Amino acid sequence: MSEVQQAAPAVELGAQDLPAYCPNPAMPLWSSHPRVFLELQHGEAKCPYCGTLYRIKPGTVVKGH
Repeated sequence: MSEVQQAAPAVELGAQDLPAYCPNPAMPLWSSHPRVFLELQHGEAKCPYCGTLYRIKPGTVVKGH
């Protein structure tokens, strides 16, 4: 019998959380890796180090500069 792993839910980001980076402030220090800034393609991005999925919260207005 194979074991199925459940994917962790995505971290939802609001406008105040941008620019997006990982590890995020809620992650424990022991699980840290080098900080990497994420480019949110189509409203989401996956960390290349730990695989955490980040997603823009529905209804969030992202302002450009």
